[in-house]
Amino acid sequence: MTARLVVLVSGAGSNARALLEACAAPAYGAQVVAVGADRPGTGGVALAAAAGVATFEVPVGDYPDRAAWDRALTERVAAHRPDLVISAGFLRLAGPAFLSAFRNRFLNTHNSLLPAFPGIHGPRDALAYGVKLAGATLFFVDEGVDTGPIVAQVAVPVQPDDTVETLTERIKVAERAQLVECVGRLVREGWTITERKVSIP
Repeated sequence: MTARLVVLVSGAGSNARALLEACAAPAYGAQVVAVGADRPGTGGVALAAAAGVATFEVPVGDYPDRAAWDRALTERVAAHRPDLVISAGFLRLAGPAFLSAFRNRFLNTHNSLLPAFPGIHGPRDALAYGVKLAGATLFFVDEGVDTGPIVAQVAVPVQPDDTVETLTERIKVAERAQLVECVGRLVREGWTITERKVSIP
């Protein structure tokens, strides 16, 4: 049975593109059934539409408050009956309704080796701290900020002449490969979460 993926984006959609390309191989075991965004006119939605994939937009400003937006996002995603929801550069924090509906099925990727350097400036903070290894973390989202159970991590060595831009770009490459590999393993092999430990058989 092919797993159903809903991918959420806020920008150009490079991770969404990588997942769409991976899903083109039947052996991958998944299909992107929809790509959604929190704002109009994103590249991620455009590339999904060009590939014939369903799309939707749920701009925060269209709703009276965050709770209403959260309920709307939950309904739009649930309509596609996903087995996994993947935050692929989605820059909004999901609320209680969404987390309740998709608990232990909502993946996010972050550009640091969590729990170090959570938040939106992972590479910048890693460089400022002087670490020798940066990287990316794939995790299941919980109520915290980048605090959920970790699925996988990949290390990216920091070079002496790195800038925020060069380090960020190298992390993105590793992050994208990790995302594609791990989503494939999760949908083909399944997973369990015991306390904070994620296991893939």
